[in-house]
Amino acid sequence: MKNAYVLAGVVASVAFATPALADDHLTLEGRTIGVAVVGTQHFWDREAFNGAVDTVEALGGTVRAVDGGRDNQVHADNHDILRAAGVDAVISILGDGAVEPKFEALRAADIPVFTVDHPSPHSINNTTSDNYYMGTTIGRLMADALEGEGKVAVFNAFENALRICAIRTQLWKYVLQDYPGIEILEPELAEEFANAPEDARRQTLDLLSQYPEGELDAIHVGCWDQPAIGVVQALEETGRDDDVIVTALDAGPDTLEIMAEEGSPFVANVAQQPRLIGTISAQNVARHFAGETLLSQTYVDVMPVDGRDGAIETYGELGYGSLE
Repeated sequence: MKNAYVLAGVVASVAFATPALADDHLTLEGRTIGVAVVGTQHFWDREAFNGAVDTVEALGGTVRAVDGGRDNQVHADNHDILRAAGVDAVISILGDGAVEPKFEALRAADIPVFTVDHPSPHSINNTTSDNYYMGTTIGRLMADALEGEGKVAVFNAFENALRICAIRTQLWKYVLQDYPGIEILEPELAEEFANAPEDARRQTLDLLSQYPEGELDAIHVGCWDQPAIGVVQALEETGRDDDVIVTALDAGPDTLEIMAEEGSPFVANVAQQPRLIGTISAQNVARHFAGETLLSQTYVDVMPVDGRDGAIETYGELGYGSLE
């Protein structure tokens, strides 16, 4: 099935295929699979990594794992370690452009590369969330929560560095073009990855001092949701949690818990399934070795999270427990 999306004025046709998990014929018996992750500090990265590792082992393979410690260059260089080790394939999770020459070297050594959340011309297959749907959905949810009017500040540090962030943020902005009553404030804010909640808290306090009550209606985190934790803290500290709403993307258990609180300003999110993404990437490695032809992109379903009730429901659906 193919759907068309408009991104920065260009219509892009993308193929959707989420393989079934019950594939008894798949095996990685006798193969060593390198799994390179940019870091395991963030819930999403850790879950995708664990999904890939557990699935490789469940399929009879041996894992050679390397962790970049959230340093993109270290992550890139770790691929040299896997190439020198002569692994049979590499699953690479996240990373920036520094990994591209490493992927090229792996392919030159006849080692196939499979990526997670990193489209690359050197990758056999990239397994990822449907980032197009994530961007448009959070745009619609925010517009509905604002009833089509309001001033919005956005944290958007990574649009130019990571393609997935660009897709999510640009599609969010694209949807908001249909709401002339919604204004995106300039300049955009740039969050830090390290200690993101505290960094966003400080920046939000500064923002609130610039925009008194009635002059700011929403704050959006364009690519993920850890900064939103600090945004909510700043709103609660200043008593602005009843006049400024918060939206973001990823919906890990910690942010779903905040959304589920009575009267929370955190009103919309889109949940990913990182463990499932890692699982399917590892299965795609097995499919490749079984001689199957793979699409260049495998898109994994996401879940819109609308308000407190949506957070409680999604928390349970993702297996995190009960918030009721």
